[in-house]
Amino acid sequence: MAPSPSIPKAAFWMALSIASFLTMSVAGRATTAELNVFQVLELRSVIGLFILLPLVMISGGFAAMRTKRPSAHIARNVVHFVGQAAWLYALTLIPLAVLISIEFTTPIWTAILAVGFLGERLSRPRLAAIVLGLIGVVIIVRPGVGSVDPGHVVVLGAAVCFGISVVLVKSLTRTDSVVSIIFWMLVIQSMLGLVPALYEWRNPPLELWPWLLLIAFTGMSSHFCMARALAYADATVISPMDFLRVPLSALIGWLLYQEQIDAFTAGGALLILMGNLLNLQKKATKPAEVAAS
Repeated sequence: MAPSPSIPKAAFWMALSIASFLTMSVAGRATTAELNVFQVLELRSVIGLFILLPLVMISGGFAAMRTKRPSAHIARNVVHFVGQAAWLYALTLIPLAVLISIEFTTPIWTAILAVGFLGERLSRPRLAAIVLGLIGVVIIVRPGVGSVDPGHVVVLGAAVCFGISVVLVKSLTRTDSVVSIIFWMLVIQSMLGLVPALYEWRNPPLELWPWLLLIAFTGMSSHFCMARALAYADATVISPMDFLRVPLSALIGWLLYQEQIDAFTAGGALLILMGNLLNLQKKATKPAEVAAS
């Protein structure tokens, strides 16, 4: 039975989701300052798999994790793995608020891809959202005004990868459960990252393990909490709350890393967020799609 709608409960779970995303960003910067990006991803996937195991057992055990679409899982996780690696790498190159702002173009790329691969309609609001988002990216990156920061290009590539991943997840949720999708994500990405992680492996210092545990836990809790929020309110209520990540990430960047945000970044971020508001559907996003993406 679906829970009764409740804005306070939705706001509570969304606050936990935002806190998880922001904590993951800080933990990601702390770990990638000491370890190779692929090692961080490998440890995140392996630790995350152990965290997920109780939920796997509750959901019917390993037999319930069987899938008839292994190729779709592999394709989704190859793309998602590349996106995660690019996101973590960009975290070491550019201010946190800039990274989060460009990452918010993911729904725009998802909208474009959904038209071609899922047969969804490109409505006028969606088209306007795409145009605003692209203008916002151009304002932040400012090609032609000096050299383009490599970090901007890397996180933009990550956002495109996340958009592809979301489209593939939407397809997978038609046949597989959320727990199954997350299970195969952790298993496949553990295998994908093993060789590159071992190539430059170094034993994590003892003081780094709390950060590694945090990045593994928040990598899952952020999406779980967002799915819970969507159980209590529509996407049109939840998504604008998620936009708080942009100013909050700017505040964290200023407090922890002394990062400054210029007017171009603020203006571009505002256009991207306006585009996302236009892109919101009247129909709520399925919690399964959010939790597994």
